[in-house]
Amino acid sequence: MLRAAMRDYLLSRPEAIEDFPFGPDVAVFKIKGRMFATLSRYKGVNASNLKCDPDEAQALRDIFSGVLPGYHMNKKHWNTVLLDGTVPDYEIERMADRSYGLVVKGLRKIERQSLELAYGVDTLYR
Repeated sequence: MLRAAMRDYLLSRPEAIEDFPFGPDVAVFKIKGRMFATLSRYKGVNASNLKCDPDEAQALRDIFSGVLPGYHMNKKHWNTVLLDGTVPDYEIERMADRSYGLVVKGLRKIERQSLELAYGVDTLYR
């Protein structure tokens, strides 16, 4: 997946915003102030950090050579996904959707319910 396509996909999620709290080289994507993805470079390759269920995180690392423990993140809950063609685009999109959904589920009840009413559960937790 190309970097621009990944950026567009992350921003297509309801109320997602892009921020640069770590400087111009690391785009951080947030929902209601909480990070659900980053977009940067890892060892010269475009990459994205995505939140993941701990059991699924390890399984994805075992399946795909382009999925690594989260760089500069809690390695139990985050994966770094290389955007170098080793992981199919549809799988990267699925992981991004899952990351977004996990963060939405962790929001305060009032924020989560507001999003669920506005966009629907199926949209938020694809």
